[in-house]
Amino acid sequence: MDMESKKPYLMVTIIQVIYTIMFLISKAVFNGGMNTFVFVFYRQAFATIFLAPLAFFFERKSAPPLSFVTFIKIFMLSLFGVTLSLDLNGIALSYTSATLAAATTASLPAITFFLALLFGMERLKVKSIQGTAKLVGITVCMGGVIILAIYKGPLLKLPLCPHFYHGQEHPHRNNPGHVSGGSTSWLKGCVLMITSNILWGLWLVLQGRVLKVYPSKLYFTTLHCLLSSIQSFVIAIALERDISAWKLGWNLRLVAVIYCVNN
Repeated sequence: MDMESKKPYLMVTIIQVIYTIMFLISKAVFNGGMNTFVFVFYRQAFATIFLAPLAFFFERKSAPPLSFVTFIKIFMLSLFGVTLSLDLNGIALSYTSATLAAATTASLPAITFFLALLFGMERLKVKSIQGTAKLVGITVCMGGVIILAIYKGPLLKLPLCPHFYHGQEHPHRNNPGHVSGGSTSWLKGCVLMITSNILWGLWLVLQGRVLKVYPSKLYFTTLHCLLSSIQSFVIAIALERDISAWKLGWNLRLVAVIYCVNN
């Protein structure tokens, strides 16, 4: 196998490493007391600030007019596929572990393929080699997630620098994963994590149809982030009124938000 044919596998591995790091630092800040809904708002707001100048510079002349119907479609995609998906993912990560989050993300292609089948966008020919391979892949992926969901395993606690949580007297106050313990919390987290990935997969499937009528990808993505910022702010401010919970500072919280912007 030459280097050119190895590139897709290398890229998949790199992407998984990037997501794993994202889940690890997200889990760390949630354990440190950061509210998951506030985290999602900052993540989407920073992404909007980062993407808006790029979209304006590269696509301001080529972007087609945005109709009201298309705007509503993008709004709903943002609500379910981004805002609610990320909020559920954050809560689930608080209940479970970064390992489970990374594993369920690896099963996203299987979930997306299954949803595409339901919408008639994909076909599965079971009698063909390709169809059998896809079916086996889906089974293995989902089987692995189920095993991780059933078997929690021992916790591995890694030490973190105290200054990362400077000013946080109650590190687990905003962490829903510490409201209750044991297998019940783990099971709740698994259900929420899978639900989050189903919404994510649904977003991947349906956005293709919207891009056909609004092909400006940068504007499309920026609008997604902007609408998700507004939606996640409404949810966060409704559930977290303590101003101290919104503070970032020069600590791991800021690092996590900036890192997750690129994912």
